[in-house]
Amino acid sequence: MSKGAPVPKLLATSDIHSPIYLQLFRKALQNLKRKESWCTIILAGDLVDKGKAEMFHPIIKFIDETLGDIKIVAVYGNEEYEEIRNKLRKLSKKVIWLDDEYTIIDCKETSVGIVGTQGALDRLTSWQRRNKPFLRKVYDNRPEIIKELVFLAKKEADYTVLVSHYVISKRNLIGENPRMWPEMYSSKMEKIVIDTKPNVAIHGHAHNGSKFSMISGVPIYNVALPLNKKIVKIKFRRGLEAFF
Repeated sequence: MSKGAPVPKLLATSDIHSPIYLQLFRKALQNLKRKESWCTIILAGDLVDKGKAEMFHPIIKFIDETLGDIKIVAVYGNEEYEEIRNKLRKLSKKVIWLDDEYTIIDCKETSVGIVGTQGALDRLTSWQRRNKPFLRKVYDNRPEIIKELVFLAKKEADYTVLVSHYVISKRNLIGENPRMWPEMYSSKMEKIVIDTKPNVAIHGHAHNGSKFSMISGVPIYNVALPLNKKIVKIKFRRGLEAFF
């Protein structure tokens, strides 16, 4: 990264649950300033409602209409059921889906490493306990996988972003029912942020939670659309934290 390189500008949102919040999403896109030079838009899961893969089409259509040829990076949420994920990958070649993976995005003279995951939970939901108890092992092991990916991305990119659908910061759960916090959040993922210190961490899932918190100097954004009612703008300060 050259000394005078422009600082990358990112957009992020989640929990569109298309078609439920589709028109809110469209309005939020239309409210963005067209002259802004956005590098990428990050979609942090629960993009369609209850596995309706076909409802991803209008999301891409609205992005194309308002943002043009912008890079799109997405992670799966719990509403993107396992059986539709391959179909979602085939619906649009524009979208980079990250499922415990990372990618490097070129933003003019700088690069952004984005690590993407559905995330983990401290406690399985009642439905998961009945139908997918094997997820306990997945959620126990996933944070260590993500930790290694963040370190790898930091070696390759000027800036690093960790994206999870499930909540990363307990502070961003304030506003949700405290009894449900273990089924929305992973304390192990929060520790990964402390240990790896990406420039920014992003999550969704908490429709009634808090929009923002800091962990060990790392900004944590809850970008859930029903909470924010807008697309969240993430701009990096060179060498410092991100800000709205």
